[in-house]
Amino acid sequence: MPPRPAGSPASAPLHEPDLALHVEDLTVSYHDRPVLWDIDVDIPPGVMAAVVGPNGAGKSTLLKAVLGLVRPTAGHVRLFGRPYPEVRRRVAYVPQRASVDWDFPTTALDVVTMGTYGRLGWLRRPGRAERADARAALAEVGLADYADRQIGRLSGGQQQRVFLARALVQGADLYILDEPMAGVDAPTERAIVDLLRGLRDRGRTVLVVHHDLATVTRYFDWLVMLNLRIVAQGPVAQVYTAANLRATYGGAVALLDTPSAPP
Repeated sequence: MPPRPAGSPASAPLHEPDLALHVEDLTVSYHDRPVLWDIDVDIPPGVMAAVVGPNGAGKSTLLKAVLGLVRPTAGHVRLFGRPYPEVRRRVAYVPQRASVDWDFPTTALDVVTMGTYGRLGWLRRPGRAERADARAALAEVGLADYADRQIGRLSGGQQQRVFLARALVQGADLYILDEPMAGVDAPTERAIVDLLRGLRDRGRTVLVVHHDLATVTRYFDWLVMLNLRIVAQGPVAQVYTAANLRATYGGAVALLDTPSAPP
């Protein structure tokens, strides 16, 4: 872990440092209505993990609580044993595509270059090296020829790849993505999955809010099943069961796939 910057406040003791993410007794409420209730989540390093659950289950809220974007009513979050502000440079976030203003007058290269800001600090501006890194990240997601295109003129799948490239250029240890495969075509989905697997295979941790139960067992090796509370979590082969699906989604939910190794 990188040293604490000089002059920063003393840190609390490490808490669950062997976990990429540790969430304990977390409750989040909107207008006095709980959307997450007393949840515990443990994500080990080096896995590709999915968070699944019905609409309104609190999946995106969980990500926002991890990133400090919403304030919990109770509980705490630790990443690599530390509060998020102390390790923010080790974390990359890809929001839902629908939450982004795609009319903003900036190019794909500019958006990806923003991923280098964290390592530059407040006083330095991106230079030749940072732009080269951004171009390399665009090439990695198959968009080298779109660097100078305004982001609003890209397709939905291309826009998603741009934000993935912005995350890649950060060189993070934990990648958090909110429904990155929603609304993209099959080739784009496969490309995104391959990139995320590559990160996992290099020892990074990937945490994805995912909506397609039919692909869970093919894409992921760790699973968190959520509906206001945690229903189950752990290796996909252990927790992706008909009983857990019914408990998460309610009613009679078919087991859409059987656990198997990724193709």
